[in-house]
Amino acid sequence: MTYRILAAVAFAAILSAPAVAQSPAVTEPAKAQAGAYAVEPNHTQVMFGVSHIGFTTYYGSFTKTSGTLNLDPAKPEGSSIDVQVATDSVYTPSEKLTGELKSDQWLDAGKFPDATFKSTKVTKTGPHTAKVEGDFTLHGVTKPLTLTVKYNNAGPNPLNKKYTAGFEVTGKIKRSDFGVKTYVPMIGDEVDLMISAAFEHQG
Repeated sequence: MTYRILAAVAFAAILSAPAVAQSPAVTEPAKAQAGAYAVEPNHTQVMFGVSHIGFTTYYGSFTKTSGTLNLDPAKPEGSSIDVQVATDSVYTPSEKLTGELKSDQWLDAGKFPDATFKSTKVTKTGPHTAKVEGDFTLHGVTKPLTLTVKYNNAGPNPLNKKYTAGFEVTGKIKRSDFGVKTYVPMIGDEVDLMISAAFEHQG
């Protein structure tokens, strides 16, 4: 009898619990909405990793990103992206290091307030992946950069109802190529880029 009462109470609690927003089903890339998108800054993360004296990989991030995506799902090679990252938004677990990275010894955020990427070519490499080539500008220097892009999903965000497309992006740069040479090679020259990007449809 006690078991039946407890089971009934638990079942009633489940029925009365508030509904939880469900994740939207994954949309095939070709079915995503075409058109203009803008970076959704609150859920876009730009992260980097660099070797620290060969002992560890040190990670940091940038917290302010803006930009646009022109998405053509039917013809991915017709898509384009133009993104800006505020260099003074760099963040690491060390307050001292964060300040140093903003200085003229590193990013020189006062003189070069943005790092930018503007695509020049998009090549589909798989059902959910693409290679995006473009011009990357950092520290006043522009060099070609190729990014690997994986499509995650697209659809109405169940929380704010805005149509959103999400991607995972990776790439590598050599910071010395851009004039950022402090402590090379003790602090690694090669920088891994990891970007989790959300874009909201502007239609």
